[in-house]
Amino acid sequence: MKAKEAMEALPEYFQGLLQSSSAQRPAWNMEMIRSGASNVWSYVDACMIAAALALYEINGDRRYLTFADEFLDWYVESDGSIRTYYMGEWNIDNICPGKNLFPLLQYTGKEKYQKAIFLLQKQLEQMPRTKEGSFWHKGIYPWQVWLDGLFMAQPFYMKYEMEYGDGQGWKDILLQFSNVQRLMKKENGLYFHGYDESRSMYWADPKTGCSPNCWGRAVGWLMAALADVLEASGPDKSKELNDFLGRMALELVQALAPWQQEDGMFLQVLDMPEAKGNYPETSATMLIAYGILKCIRLGYLPAEYRRMAQRAFEGTVQRYLTRQADGSLKLGGICLVAGLGGAAHRDGSLKYYFGEPVVENEGKGIAPLMLCYTELIR
Repeated sequence: MKAKEAMEALPEYFQGLLQSSSAQRPAWNMEMIRSGASNVWSYVDACMIAAALALYEINGDRRYLTFADEFLDWYVESDGSIRTYYMGEWNIDNICPGKNLFPLLQYTGKEKYQKAIFLLQKQLEQMPRTKEGSFWHKGIYPWQVWLDGLFMAQPFYMKYEMEYGDGQGWKDILLQFSNVQRLMKKENGLYFHGYDESRSMYWADPKTGCSPNCWGRAVGWLMAALADVLEASGPDKSKELNDFLGRMALELVQALAPWQQEDGMFLQVLDMPEAKGNYPETSATMLIAYGILKCIRLGYLPAEYRRMAQRAFEGTVQRYLTRQADGSLKLGGICLVAGLGGAAHRDGSLKYYFGEPVVENEGKGIAPLMLCYTELIR
């Protein structure tokens, strides 16, 4: 699909997904649909809700706000507890949906959203950490830091700091990002997917502790995290943090530029274009483009990089967004899930990343596409 047609069609596509979804059964969660399991408090839904709230902010269409409110209202109980959420899992992914509670509290005034914010912040306050001070990724992944985790926790953490913090939380946020830069950055300026401080995992390099490869979506999560924290941060309270994250974003975009493919997309494993089985991947490409566009809007990246993001959007919709015979839209090229360790012995190898299922109309690709779209129409 051509970019102009996609820009016109995406609101219809997104509205259709919202209309066929509820908190219990979101149409975009292919992991849940494939397994037959009940839906849970999740970062995938959080990204879709963030896109809905961004669209409401831009065009004032209350359908987006109503959907977001009804979705989170189902999860958050009157006392601020959250259905399906258990703090003792120490799962950093579960912080991500909390960032949507801040605008919903502002728009609706529901006190229970504030209580849920405090509950999630309590998890961060008690979260296990590496010796360097970074949050563990999950309780089941001790001593590990994944790029994904910066996106999952830090935007919420920054919003909390600006709204309720003591003015010092930004230093901890800076520590989390600087640890990743120091420990997980590759010589070519990209970042490895994960880091194991203990060096005990089979996927960890015994010297560096890093996983073997630069998974595209993980680097996309990092790019989006930089943009979202910079947006949440105040210009004066945390200038040192803002300056650091702005430099980190610029260096990352400069490192990404040589790996952008001819059609504008980025690959499943970013810097292995000759590897058999590698492919242009939707979620990675759109997260990178979204982060670039937002950082430009906020003044942290030069405007010259807008073309890089536009090429990414154009390449993605041209390759993977198609209109079906019944008039519906389909978005393809989305890696269903990728991680490290676990029962499936996910080793971070090229074979592993290329072997994960590639699906259509999945939230991990739809949400970044829509977030990129919101930045384009701003």
